Amino acid sequence: MSTAAPIAQPYSTVRTIWLVAQREIMVRLRSVAFLVSTGILLLLLLGSVVISAVTALGAEAPKVAVVAGVQLPAAADLTVTEVADRAAAEDLVRAGDVDAAVIPDDGPLGYAVIGDDSAPTGVLQALSVSPPVELLDTSGTGGFLGYLVAIGFGLVFFISAMTFGQTIAQSVVEEKATRVVEILLSAIPTRALLAGKILGTTILAFGQIALLLSIAIIGLTTTGQAALLTGLGAPFVWFAVFFVLGFVLLASLFAATGAMVSRLEDIGSTTTPVTMLVMIPYFVVVFFNDNDLVVTIMSYVPFSAPVGMPLRLFLGTAEWWEPIVSLGILAVSCAGVIALGARIYENSLLRTGQRVKLAEALRG
Repeated sequence: MSTAAPIAQPYSTVRTIWLVAQREIMVRLRSVAFLVSTGILLLLLLGSVVISAVTALGAEAPKVAVVAGVQLPAAADLTVTEVADRAAAEDLVRAGDVDAAVIPDDGPLGYAVIGDDSAPTGVLQALSVSPPVELLDTSGTGGFLGYLVAIGFGLVFFISAMTFGQTIAQSVVEEKATRVVEILLSAIPTRALLAGKILGTTILAFGQIALLLSIAIIGLTTTGQAALLTGLGAPFVWFAVFFVLGFVLLASLFAATGAMVSRLEDIGSTTTPVTMLVMIPYFVVVFFNDNDLVVTIMSYVPFSAPVGMPLRLFLGTAEWWEPIVSLGILAVSCAGVIALGARIYENSLLRTGQRVKLAEALRG
């Protein structure tokens, strides 16, 4: 009596998505371009940490005007100029003779810090505490250090989004051109294929970001820049969280726009709008980093929040609840964009030949 062969059970949706993600990860890890780009980013990061350390060694102690009667921490490395009252201290700050002023305060520390047009980060780090900070000129809160932080966060997000976004778009087009996608879709649902691609690429991108942040933390600690690291700690964490959602949003758009064409030569015609959505907010945050109003607005815009909100957290201009609200807006936007991208991807993936128009992709 013959025994019937067992019928193979189909994989669950979650298992299918993970298999596609694994495939994407393994393909990219074997890519020389991916390994080289990661190495270049690491070298740039290490170089910036070394330059920062060398600059810090050669820098003079921050200059502060201290109102008579204020007791500073004994370990504070500051060049102190004693003044009689707050008015005299403010005059020195406005004239640029000192970096900040320290005045009496009713808070638990007993003193507060006055800056000119940006928070005196060097003074705060030397004090090793976070006293209240007042600004005489609130028209600009970034300063040069804020500019560097904006460049750092913006560059990492911009390069990662562009590199991995273009990677996922090219992967989609290559599968269409070689008809591999037809074989894949005969075994797995379209949306599972899209979800797997996004998941795999996001894991790679986040892994690269986590590696960069780890190297930055180790480098700052090793070179004796623990004070700067303390100021960057919370922004680093929030940047990683915002990066994941921001990248998923962009990856969905890159995959969808990639599915609208059948040749690699045509990929720029559909991905350019997505590229602009990455570039414009990046340049706005970087070039207007000293404009508190612009940075505040951009910290809530989904495409620029991964750069804008960590920058505001570093500068101390964001309330505790603001990153939570911004993250919620980004999460809702991400869900909507994923649904839109999935529809375009599903309706365009099997269409070959001429570029699929956006209206046709949305209609199906």
